Amino acid sequence: MTDQLTKSQELIARRKAAVPNGVGMFNYATAAKASGATIIDEDGRELIDFAGGIGVVNAGHCPPPVVKAIQEQAEKFLHVSFNVASYEPYIALCEKLNALLPHGGPTKTMLVNTGAEAVENAIKIARQATKRSGVLCFTDAFHGRTLMAMTLTSKVGYKPDCGPFAPEVYRTQYPNFYRYGAGRSEAEFVRAELHRLEELTHNTVDPKALACVIIELVQGEGGFNVAPKAYVEGLRAWCDKHGILLIFDEVQAGFGRTGAWSAFEHFGVTPDLSTWAKSLGSGMPIGAVMGRAAIMDKAGPSSIGGTYIGNPVSCAAALATLNYMEEIDINAKGRHVGNVIRKRFERMKAKHPCIGDVRGLGAMMAMEFVKNGDPMQPDAETCTALMNACAKRDLVVITAGTDKNVIRVLSPLVISDELLNKGLDIMEEELDKIAG
Repeated sequence: MTDQLTKSQELIARRKAAVPNGVGMFNYATAAKASGATIIDEDGRELIDFAGGIGVVNAGHCPPPVVKAIQEQAEKFLHVSFNVASYEPYIALCEKLNALLPHGGPTKTMLVNTGAEAVENAIKIARQATKRSGVLCFTDAFHGRTLMAMTLTSKVGYKPDCGPFAPEVYRTQYPNFYRYGAGRSEAEFVRAELHRLEELTHNTVDPKALACVIIELVQGEGGFNVAPKAYVEGLRAWCDKHGILLIFDEVQAGFGRTGAWSAFEHFGVTPDLSTWAKSLGSGMPIGAVMGRAAIMDKAGPSSIGGTYIGNPVSCAAALATLNYMEEIDINAKGRHVGNVIRKRFERMKAKHPCIGDVRGLGAMMAMEFVKNGDPMQPDAETCTALMNACAKRDLVVITAGTDKNVIRVLSPLVISDELLNKGLDIMEEELDKIAG
């Protein structure tokens, strides 16, 4: 007699039959409902959400003011295209973002659908503004899966047989102090990495050919590596020296995740352009390119944008999300959640040598698994085993890192202390079993 499949198992089986294998499936969780920091699966089980839709629901699943705003806008109109008829939610959202995240003076914003679209358009704006074509990016970077974004993305496993890629893209080493510090002080390491930039101008690309540099101040898919503050300051100076625009990719780091509206607020460095998405719309598809007004206005008519840019329902959701985030002080919640996670991760690290590093900024927290205490020997096996063990106990957690050896936490920032600690208890208990 064959065992009857659960509703979740049936749904996964249907997925495998109908959806291409290339669409990522990090675990076998399903979702029927979601609220706050929990997901109810197809079988009625309550899952603790430490993935947050990959950093999308900082304000929680289905915040009531956001749901209400979506419903109200849906009753008015779903689409007219901002290129055809201007509408208030688009303009109001741009005004709100410009006020929250000024780029060193008058600031302008264009809206798109995704983080990858934001990156594509930011590069186009930078090229038009500088009349140059070169783009410099970093190892372990993730910027999306469209042509330019995939070219900028570092991980080879994300782009098998997808070439040829966009030309005039150059890559240098991300300033990953944990992996490449080699016993030096952070100051010594930063000096060496900034010297690498100078060498690059002699052996890789003429700086006069570079339109822009794009960097994640805290790498998302790359494993929550945090760039040293002094490096970011030096990078800003290097860009200014050579007339190169500096782009910060804030797609995963933005809107309270690091304990501030942006990661760049922690560094005291202002970008020329920046890209945003994920938690901006609480799950509705919306992204943004922001920048100094003089640079944003260098883009020629109809050279940026698209049919669905700034969908009115998504704009309403984003406005309601930002207002709700202000009301609940999302940045304070990010700092609090991050402190709780960091303390627990440090406790786990003290017990288990397989944890090589605990790092992050605010609630963008991760721990990296290595073998023999060596940053150059990633331990994906322990990391995957922990993720799967947590899933069996109804804790949804996902990995990161080019070598899939990093556990990251992207829980909604509205998560209660009780639920947060329950999830961390599960993680610690399962790691104790796995690591011994």
